[in-house]
Amino acid sequence: MANEKKPIYGGQAVVEGVMFGGKYHYVTAVRRKDGSVDYFRLPRKTHPFVASLKKIPFLRGIAAIVEASANGSKHLNFSTERYDIDPKDDELIEKQETSKLSMYLGVAAVGVISFLFGKFLFTLIPAFLAHLASPIFPGRPAQVLIEGLIKLILLLAYIYTVSLTPLVKRVFQYHGAEHKVINCFESGLELTVKNVQSSSRLHYRCGSSFILFTVIVGVFVYMLVPAEPLWVRLLNRLALIPVVLGISFEVLQLTNKLRDVPILRWLGLPGLWLQLLTTKEPDDSQAEIAILSFKELLKMEKDSETQKATEEIV
Repeated sequence: MANEKKPIYGGQAVVEGVMFGGKYHYVTAVRRKDGSVDYFRLPRKTHPFVASLKKIPFLRGIAAIVEASANGSKHLNFSTERYDIDPKDDELIEKQETSKLSMYLGVAAVGVISFLFGKFLFTLIPAFLAHLASPIFPGRPAQVLIEGLIKLILLLAYIYTVSLTPLVKRVFQYHGAEHKVINCFESGLELTVKNVQSSSRLHYRCGSSFILFTVIVGVFVYMLVPAEPLWVRLLNRLALIPVVLGISFEVLQLTNKLRDVPILRWLGLPGLWLQLLTTKEPDDSQAEIAILSFKELLKMEKDSETQKATEEIV
């Protein structure tokens, strides 16, 4: 049908490749050292408890973040290993394939823990630094604004610094390729390198936008709770992390829904501006990898839909 709504797909840049996720599967395509392309395919399995949480506003954002961190770690681990292994060493590849299956649960757990640890530090350090400036900027409103400014500066400085490293720069290029493919697909264009490269590398649903929204939303939330003494501030900042994450996710979803409304689309602009740092223009080879990954996902999703329809008929 011409008016049929297209399904929503998401993705993530990995080492020398791109991962895309659909309703039933996750697929990663990686360009290896010899130029060949390797795929990693996983069925999308959601624990019933997590699935129930993803139906509840404000809680669904936290569930989605934990799930994305766990799955993203698996695909990032795969891309790192497959890129580094000599394609001619089939025996080593086979051994690593069997060992990786037992490692994925641990890798996923490390991904979630790393995210939470980083979030704790990124929350506590700005609060502490703002407290040190309290003699100059006294009062809760001033303290919360200074804390938010420090957090924003740290965020931008960190992203800019890591983007200067060759590895991260290439990951950011694949991040741009991922966005371009999604934008090309959502625009109804054929998935060719030319069409993908002409698409925008910025997207309203990007996780980079989500990170920025946590800074903005945090300012409003922290205005409602005490900022002094310091131990109280640090304690409530930690306690409010789930609240800030949950609200920020809803804001991200809202800006995506309003992106075609002329007056309201500006609500998502801050997130798009941050993506100017977290994405880079990909070359044609990187765009090709993103296309191959997405096409493989579409094929697997179509096969699953066909199988599901057949089972329902039977």
